[in-house]
Amino acid sequence: MKKFAYAWITLGFFLVSLALHWFFGWKAFIDESVQHGQAPQIAEYLNLMSRDTFENWQSEFLQLLWQVVGLAYFLYVGSPSSKENDDRMEVKIDALLRAVGGEKAEALITEIDRDFERHNGPTPHAHGSQIARTAGRAFMPR
Repeated sequence: MKKFAYAWITLGFFLVSLALHWFFGWKAFIDESVQHGQAPQIAEYLNLMSRDTFENWQSEFLQLLWQVVGLAYFLYVGSPSSKENDDRMEVKIDALLRAVGGEKAEALITEIDRDFERHNGPTPHAHGSQIARTAGRAFMPR
């Protein structure tokens, strides 16, 4: 529950704002119907509010959702355009650790990967490549 607290809070804000939108829309619809001397009809209200809600959803929420959540998701899963520099830097740092640290370097790299959830989490784009696995080993002291 705590892990997804931000999502739950955002969902709560969304549902409360949607409910308030429909509640105040109903109040305005009743007032408008009374001004025109008509009885408010629920079918007409549902049609009108559905249209208004979808317009707001389409123009604001979907755009924001795609920009924020979509881009964050693609960054997280490691699309090549978002991860290429991070992968290159990680392989270079692993190579430096292996070149300077000797046998202790592998234990340190494994510990860092474990601490940053590389065992079950996302892996860098080319982390399993031959270059990444052997980077810096040629310089290891014997």
